[in-house]
Amino acid sequence: MIKTQTTTSAFSMFERKMQEAGISQTFIDNYRFYYEQLVEGATGFITRDEALPVESLLTYDQLNGTYISAGQTALQRALVLKLNGGLGTSMGMDGPKSLLPVKDDLSFLDIIVRQILHLRATTGARIPLVLMNSFATRAATLAALGKYSALAQDVPLDFMQHMEPKIWKETLLPAEWPDDPEKEWCPPGHGDIYTALVDSGALRALLDAGYEYAFVSNSDNLGAVLDPAILGYFAAEQIPFLMEVAQRTPADRKGGHLARSSDGRLILRESAQCPPDEESEFQDIERYRYFNTNNLWINLHTLADILEQQQGVLGLPLIRNEKPIDPSMPSTPRVYQLETAMGSAISVFAGAQALCVPRNRFVPVKKNSDLLVLMSDAYVLNDDFTLTLADECNNSPPVVTLDDRYYQLYNDMRARFPAGPPSLRRCRSLTVHGDVTFGRNVTVHGKVTVAAPIGESLYIADDTILHPTST
Repeated sequence: MIKTQTTTSAFSMFERKMQEAGISQTFIDNYRFYYEQLVEGATGFITRDEALPVESLLTYDQLNGTYISAGQTALQRALVLKLNGGLGTSMGMDGPKSLLPVKDDLSFLDIIVRQILHLRATTGARIPLVLMNSFATRAATLAALGKYSALAQDVPLDFMQHMEPKIWKETLLPAEWPDDPEKEWCPPGHGDIYTALVDSGALRALLDAGYEYAFVSNSDNLGAVLDPAILGYFAAEQIPFLMEVAQRTPADRKGGHLARSSDGRLILRESAQCPPDEESEFQDIERYRYFNTNNLWINLHTLADILEQQQGVLGLPLIRNEKPIDPSMPSTPRVYQLETAMGSAISVFAGAQALCVPRNRFVPVKKNSDLLVLMSDAYVLNDDFTLTLADECNNSPPVVTLDDRYYQLYNDMRARFPAGPPSLRRCRSLTVHGDVTFGRNVTVHGKVTVAAPIGESLYIADDTILHPTST
């Protein structure tokens, strides 16, 4: 609890700070909703009794041809919405992550745009691309889109997510950091998409232009393409909110999962919402079988109705994140960031559903090890600008683990692969320990571990073929 301020007087400090920054009253009211929970001692935890397992779901393979036909009809009212607020700071970047080159000198954004243009050309549908940018990504992203005159559309290209004040952990008052005032602010999580759509006027513009179905996904997930069968199922069954989930594997055990509340509603539980004493059960992939790909389908009319009924406050579950005020300096004082998850809206929409999709619709890039696999020949960029795994991968991408001491930052990683990534299409796993630089045309077969001698660097010569027995 706040020791020296009442909740009202303390929040007035946040309100004043946000008003001075030009933040809307709608978002301030949303922020107050979560701040009051924090003051009352809310942790955002969802216990095992509130998160029951989901036993089975409809799968993508069960969607029939009728849905494909319905999807083709619905395309004229569909749009693609990409979350584009990330800077990739964990990978050492200070610009939009979506501008990283990933295949054939094309960035995430280049490939996304070309996917959209190809869809328009082959279907005749208008299909706009809409980005949710942050204050840190907007200018660079729109500048990069300037070369695509063919992307002209009848609705704006982007809208802005909000920013919110960080909160001192000890006092629950607004964090102040004069050395770098920007560190006093943070994004409110991608759950902000719903308020930002309204505040920016984007939701009204989309509805007025006749759009009804929004396919939403992360800009760093190139597996997330608009699929007519899923769109047709979503439209034909009049589903208000649909989450694409995939089967959890051991690699997904620490991530969030789909669950069911005691009253039968589907809910999303993120790792930050798991009580510490339930961590092992949370990570049980047999109990909790599905994870959220963050590929969502939203009926915009239903969203507008709910937001109007609830006066702009959707009331998503709180995620209380504790971090140092300066993420680059772990020793700096601790703050709370109040966040929400976009997918947690599955519990808000009556009749919301989940669909189990193939793993190839989830190709996220969270670390440089993910990026290296995507850049390699393990993935093929098709003529329609979709990605598929090379035949030799047998539907399973290689697992790459790079030593964070030398590969965590993007520039450091690229310096150690100066001629580009090795061939990974016949690789099952590649683990690199120490300071290793790879020459040109290196090929990896099977499960390989490469380790530099302690205190030394190692160079893998040009044209080397790495086998499990050669290291």
